[in-house]
Amino acid sequence: MNYHIAVIPGDGIGPEIVREACKVLDKVGDVFGHQFSYEEVLMGGCSIDVHGVPLTDEALETAKKSDSVLLGAVGGDVGNSRWYDVAPNLRPEAGLLAIRKGLNLFANIRPAYLYRELADACPLKREIIGDGFDMVIMRELTGGLYFGERHTEVVDGLRTAVDTLTYNEEEIRRIAVKAFDIAMKRRKSVISVDKANVLDSSRLWRKVVEEVAKDYPEVSLKHMLVDNCAMQLVMNPGQFDVILTENMFGDILSDEASMITGSIGMLSSASMNESKFGLYEPSHGSAPDIAGKDAANPIATILSAAMMLRYSFDLDKEADAVERAVQKVLTEGIRTGDIYSEGCTKVGCAAMGDCIAERICR
Repeated sequence: MNYHIAVIPGDGIGPEIVREACKVLDKVGDVFGHQFSYEEVLMGGCSIDVHGVPLTDEALETAKKSDSVLLGAVGGDVGNSRWYDVAPNLRPEAGLLAIRKGLNLFANIRPAYLYRELADACPLKREIIGDGFDMVIMRELTGGLYFGERHTEVVDGLRTAVDTLTYNEEEIRRIAVKAFDIAMKRRKSVISVDKANVLDSSRLWRKVVEEVAKDYPEVSLKHMLVDNCAMQLVMNPGQFDVILTENMFGDILSDEASMITGSIGMLSSASMNESKFGLYEPSHGSAPDIAGKDAANPIATILSAAMMLRYSFDLDKEADAVERAVQKVLTEGIRTGDIYSEGCTKVGCAAMGDCIAERICR
């Protein structure tokens, strides 16, 4: 099969980590008989430097015409970067919001997996970690408080800000379907997180999720209030398989989940629309302080490419091969600086990509 991928290297360490992910994809192609072609797209600070805006209409069209999108990272040092002395809609991160909207990427999928070899980096006690954890947080990405009506005005002499949290049933239904579909590929358990004891939007959320659940009799469904979920993530993370939640709750909970894995440099993510089209990116930022030093950890981007193989291209065996290769590298004690511990072999970004690619096999 032939697949055309729009590649957005972005800023900071983005070009380095994307290069290694493409290296791994090319090895997958060699082993399994696929062809991956790449078309580079400017987005973020690098696009501002060339075009004056973080995402051009032409770049968005290129992304739309591809089979999927692979993204490195966008942005720079907020305190010192020339990219931030402008209006918010012209800053690098505005490009990310624009491409999500332009591609209708409403479903964010963020796995949080604790590798046994990195258990010492987890801040939780050993008795809490147990045999580890393997969860996916499914976050609604284009609705809720972040996209609702907002304004600031003076009311009775006081500055007053209003943000509106709005969801309709179709927005809830489509993200719930994605969550249940992914649960069917995993351990068939969904925990839907809301604040139904307080919010009308959450009460509607709960009703619609229950309606969707009827179409998935093999999947168990439980509801959990968001404050309890935040506690349970650090008390018993092993109980979670798929967490389904709205935009702001998902933003917070996914960051909490990333912290307990020990290194954000290991965490992949995907943002998808109603088809199988997706944008795949690591959960971490652009790390401008180490850009160009061959010090970045490319594993999160490589695992994001594995998610692309699985969710956009339905290449489950190929995705498994990438994940096994990452596991082999860690088992053999090969580490980048961010996950290095005494007795391991320390390598740079390019060497880590080489090591993983070399271990791709059927």
